[in-house]
Order: sequence, then structure tokens, then C-alpha cells
Amino acid sequence: MKLKRFLLRYYPPGIILEYEKGGQLRTKSIDLLDLTPKTNPNEVLAEIRRSEVLITETRADQVKQLILRLQEKQGQQNQHRFCFSKELKAHILPLTNVAFDKSGSRFITGSYDIQFLLCSI
Repeated sequence: MKLKRFLLRYYPPGIILEYEKGGQLRTKSIDLLDLTPKTNPNEVLAEIRRSEVLITETRADQVKQLILRLQEKQGQQNQHRFCFSKELKAHILPLTNVAFDKSGSRFITGSYDIQFLLCSI
């Protein structure tokens, strides 16, 4: 097994490991559900290293920086605005795609029920 890269998941907090095994690219998720801005990152790193063989000594600093990034993100105040429109209808069938505009202020969803919903945030 060879670790290729890390992917960061902000919610729920976690680190995704992308690695190669037998010539195939695979992923493994490390969930950090108990992580808070006050959690000791060294303790979290030690726990991850005990349970995950892909995290070697040479990668430990990278993982610690990712943990600190997740903690920083958790400490930020949310400035998000959400809108709810009475005119929107829910999809009946599962979503098949979602697209956002460049500014991230509008999105459109699609589903097998052929209903397209547009919302401005």
C-alpha cells in the first residue's frame, strides 16, 4: 500500500486517505467526529497513527496540519445565509446532480423525476 494524497472533509470532520493497493486507487476515511477547537491535536495524531498504518512518521506533520486546519474551520463563525422558498417543491425521486454558479449564490438540482429546482442563496 502506498499513500498518494490526503483529502480534507470539513463536515463531518475527517481526513480521507487516497492510496494505491495492487495497482488500484482506493480511499479510506478517518472520521474525527469528536474533534473540537479545544482538542489536543497531538493526541488526535497519536490515536490516528496507532490505528492507521498508512500514516508514517514522515507523514505525521502533514496530518497534524490537517487536524489544525479542521479545528480552525470549526472555530470560525458561520456567515452563511440560507433561503427557503414556498414555491419550491421537493424532488420525488433521488437527486442525480447539483450545480452551483461561480459565486456559489445559486444552485440548481436535477432528479429522475425531471423536475429542476433553482434557488438563490
